[in-house]
Amino acid sequence: MATTWLGPDARTEALASMADEELDVLVVGGGIVGAGIALDAVSRGLSTGLIEARDFASGTSSRSSKLIHGGLRYLEQLDFELVREALTERGLLLTTIAPHLVRPVPFLFPFSHHWERFYIGAGVTLYDTLALTSRNNRGLPAHRHLSRSGALRVFPALKRDALAGAVQYWDAQVDDARFVTTVLRTAAGLGARIASRVQAVGFLREGEHVVGARATDLETGDEIRVRARQVVNAAGVWTDDIQEMVGGRGQIHVRASKGVHLVVPRDRVQASSGMILKTEKSVLFVIPWGRHWIIGTTDTAWDLDKENPAASRTDIDYVLDHVNQVLRTPLGRDDVEGVYAGLRPLLSGEDEQTSKLSREHTVAHPVPGLVLIAGGKYTTYRVMAKDAVDAVAHGLGGGVPASVTDRLPLVGADGYAALYNQRHTLARNSGLHVSRVTHLLRRYGSTVHDLLTLIRERPDLGQPLAGAEDYLRAEIVYAALAEGARHLEDVLSRRTRISFETWDRGIAAAEEAAELLAVPLEWNEEQVKREVEYYRKGIEAERAAQEQDTDQEADAIQHGAPEIVPEADTGRSAGS
Repeated sequence: MATTWLGPDARTEALASMADEELDVLVVGGGIVGAGIALDAVSRGLSTGLIEARDFASGTSSRSSKLIHGGLRYLEQLDFELVREALTERGLLLTTIAPHLVRPVPFLFPFSHHWERFYIGAGVTLYDTLALTSRNNRGLPAHRHLSRSGALRVFPALKRDALAGAVQYWDAQVDDARFVTTVLRTAAGLGARIASRVQAVGFLREGEHVVGARATDLETGDEIRVRARQVVNAAGVWTDDIQEMVGGRGQIHVRASKGVHLVVPRDRVQASSGMILKTEKSVLFVIPWGRHWIIGTTDTAWDLDKENPAASRTDIDYVLDHVNQVLRTPLGRDDVEGVYAGLRPLLSGEDEQTSKLSREHTVAHPVPGLVLIAGGKYTTYRVMAKDAVDAVAHGLGGGVPASVTDRLPLVGADGYAALYNQRHTLARNSGLHVSRVTHLLRRYGSTVHDLLTLIRERPDLGQPLAGAEDYLRAEIVYAALAEGARHLEDVLSRRTRISFETWDRGIAAAEEAAELLAVPLEWNEEQVKREVEYYRKGIEAERAAQEQDTDQEADAIQHGAPEIVPEADTGRSAGS
């Protein structure tokens, strides 16, 4: 395949290259911001490397609300420029950068008093107006006002007495983890050296200048010294931890806010539109997600372990209680098929309430050779990346071309529209049902040919994955061959979303998926068993945590589970 830039051998080659030559820029952090910085830097002609301590997007960037939006609620805070900027980016993503991954979605905004129609209507009118005045507006449908009866036709699951009417408007959504992987694949295709499971443990210094980083390869235990003229800290909620490596808190301080989302089957809520509800702290979304709904989120301060934030029973009950205030048939815990929790990196302010902290981003140059970036929101990742690389360019003494990422399609975008129109032909030629081809196109875009080639060479890969029939076996293999997946959990939790889209959280699919990964990742039978057991123990810990009433109890259980660490001599992917 031509598009294997994050294949099994690419990591080894990237680490060897980073160890042998000085880079222009080294990015620490493989979430959406780090990925965006790597792409912006390499597309400006800078030699670029990126290291991530765990899997790509394993933190905040795989646990969001999965929305590409302007942030309607920020209008209430009079943050017009943030909203305009985000709406501009929404248009770019829909039309140019990732039309295969980002798609429109309608939302109903119900109100319970007639006087709210003017207030909410004015806000949504301003939202649409800002979109129209932004560059690259796709021209999503304009909002419309609905009577109570009209709203109930769109969202029959609502209690009749819970609303007096509604406004419907449009935004967009994305599979957040898949988007990060696609940005990284695009950067790697342009020459960026990218490696996961590599943890920065310190900086290289020449006097006061940062001239690179010391890192540990978590799969082999080897230490690597990566020299770079500029290093960018894009570690999200770990920003303060990285700053401590240069001797203190520094110029940026980030606080973590925990957001919990529930996943319920689509048939539990009868509706043809998403919904947004105002809460006492923030907003609650009901978001269509294939054959599911995603409902969230919470917004609470978090100062416990950042690696795997735990959802507690209290969090789950909070979301259910709020959405049940308006649903005709209440949802119960038995209706919840998946739960995930993530941490938002918020710039710290005077106010203790995390919902009041800034979502705007900040770039700083605390010591020569080091750039820090923090804050922001997923939708504006590209602007954050551009600003960070502008700071890198300043540190390099200028002469760096301007950013081109506003007109740089991601891998899979070119030719997507034509292929989508040809999906029936692709289905006939491949022997797959057209719904399967549509699914692949919306996940891989024009690189769908890679998947179809795999299936042609191995027809068994065209079969559904047992226990997670929405996905084909080919997608599991492709995750290892081309998308940087190193472990079973990478595939079930991020390359696919099986871990929260199935009632058993992917347990039934785990063994078959691990066996499929064994060939490209050169696992032996013992490694396969360890990967399955590691994944199973992780799911058990998550479920146990969700039965606890407090964050402290949930965190203690989730992180007290026995860890199964694959041994270094059992295959290419040796440790976690």
